[in-house]
Amino acid sequence: MTGQDTIKKVTDRIRERSAITRSAYIAKTERAIAQGPSRTRLTCGNLSHAFAASCPKDKIKQALGNAPNLGIITAYNDMVSAHQPYENYPELIREAARSMNATAQVAGGVPAMCDGITQGQDGMDISLLSRDLIAMAACVGLSHNVFDSSVYLGVCDKIVPGLVTAAATFGHLPAVFIPAGPMPSGLPNSEKARIRQEYTKGEVGQEELLKAEMASYHSPGTCTFYGTANSNQMLMEFMGLQLPGSSFINPTSEMREAFTRAAAKRALEVTILGDNFTPFAHVLDERAIVNGIIGLNATGGSTNLLIHLIAMAKSAGVVITWEDFADISEVTPLLARIYPNGMADVNHFHAAGGLRVVISELLRGGLLHNDVTTVAGDGLELYTKAPQLQGEDVVWLSSPAQTLDEKLICKFENPFQEKGGLKRLAGNLGTAVMKVSAVAPEHHIVEAPIRVFHNQDQVKTAFQNGELNRDVIVVVRYQGPKANGMPELHNLTPILAVLQERGFKVALVTDGRMSGASGKVPAAIHVSPEALDGGPIARLHNDDILRVDATQGLLEILDLSVFEREITKPDLSSNYVGLGRELFAPLRETIGSAETGATTF
Repeated sequence: MTGQDTIKKVTDRIRERSAITRSAYIAKTERAIAQGPSRTRLTCGNLSHAFAASCPKDKIKQALGNAPNLGIITAYNDMVSAHQPYENYPELIREAARSMNATAQVAGGVPAMCDGITQGQDGMDISLLSRDLIAMAACVGLSHNVFDSSVYLGVCDKIVPGLVTAAATFGHLPAVFIPAGPMPSGLPNSEKARIRQEYTKGEVGQEELLKAEMASYHSPGTCTFYGTANSNQMLMEFMGLQLPGSSFINPTSEMREAFTRAAAKRALEVTILGDNFTPFAHVLDERAIVNGIIGLNATGGSTNLLIHLIAMAKSAGVVITWEDFADISEVTPLLARIYPNGMADVNHFHAAGGLRVVISELLRGGLLHNDVTTVAGDGLELYTKAPQLQGEDVVWLSSPAQTLDEKLICKFENPFQEKGGLKRLAGNLGTAVMKVSAVAPEHHIVEAPIRVFHNQDQVKTAFQNGELNRDVIVVVRYQGPKANGMPELHNLTPILAVLQERGFKVALVTDGRMSGASGKVPAAIHVSPEALDGGPIARLHNDDILRVDATQGLLEILDLSVFEREITKPDLSSNYVGLGRELFAPLRETIGSAETGATTF
């Protein structure tokens, strides 16, 4: 079976599995479309409240309803470097709308937390849960029902998946996603990782560590490594939800402003009031989602998307599984080397040709669905064109999409790896996923005794006491969605990397998450069922032997007597109090498994 055959088989399987839910979703969308422009159904009192604060010229257009009104959902705040540039976007968007005899309003703001700030801290316990809250907050803004189209301002980890869920819920409206771009390159990622490991070993102090971190994360824009935020931006292009070539333009460039205006104008060109109506529901279908999974594997993207994509797809009535990811990974070549599965950051990747080259190569290899609708028009060929600045406008030119650095982006026939960057593991411990693109082949199989922990601090203490200086599989359990909101365990990366460099066989097994920057240590993460649901991981004891095999896709307990034991139940009460975690109890209680998207919807 060829790669094209496998992609078709998986797509058909998804379409068949989703027949009932997708049909119900499309029927709901078509009913909303059939009701016509929303403002025609509002009373005079409704309308006067909706536009009371608008400027006089806009107010007249909005009240008469003869010009489209664009709703802006923004995740702006000053805490998240990637979202700080959004402060001035609404005015740019309003100006672009006025140039088309249309109007625009900020419909609402959504929360946006930074996982970099909360890594290893109690606040991380609400990070994943915030995704569904973001979706609900965006829907609150759009529920005023005065908009003909929408734009979404968001970049980072949980924000984009939450916004996609909202856009799908309002699938009768067109929607265009507008990125803000990465910060310029700072301290090289390899140097940052080296200093982190030296700090872990006690070879440098906190002053040196802080200096390195601030040289890495130094300005507005996304972090420059290929973590979840930048993987989100890749997905938005592969799935046709934002304009071609817009992902990795730096925030302060003229091109970035031009892209913002262009996105606003495009969102207004595709309303039901014009001749090119493109509701979001017609863009986000099973073909777009499969394209996203292919892009994730071809670029070695974040493991977090194995949760988020399932949730996003579900919001559009499409049911996908980790098996779909695994089958697609088997036939998708790895075409990009971006840190942590290479030395380059996203700025270097973009300069070498970026997403348009990767998309072009995958189209040439016959893997991507080209018969899709995108926010830019029909087909992914549009996403292989080169954006150029002409005056104040972006234009897309047909030019060869060729890599300028084959160490960063390779040809389809000569991939960095024959298979994709993500792997599904399954066995008597349950199911899990692993990002293998950054893991050397000699570390793909680890069989060793385990040490069991119930939080990251316990692991750090054991490391500092020299208790982990041996072949070991570190098991960190009760980190799943229901146990404590499934925080990332990124702070364990330097510890495990040090052990690996000392020559030990090392792996991590957890029902929690790792950062999108999952690195060179094999990590079987998202273990399902989680410990709090009675998964086998809750029965493990120190020195049990586990086998983590990314080659065969296995996650096995070797001693079957483990299954005769009682479940270990630690005191988890400290997970639920402080920093607002109390208010998220209903979400923890109703959330699904990581394998089904860890969603409350």
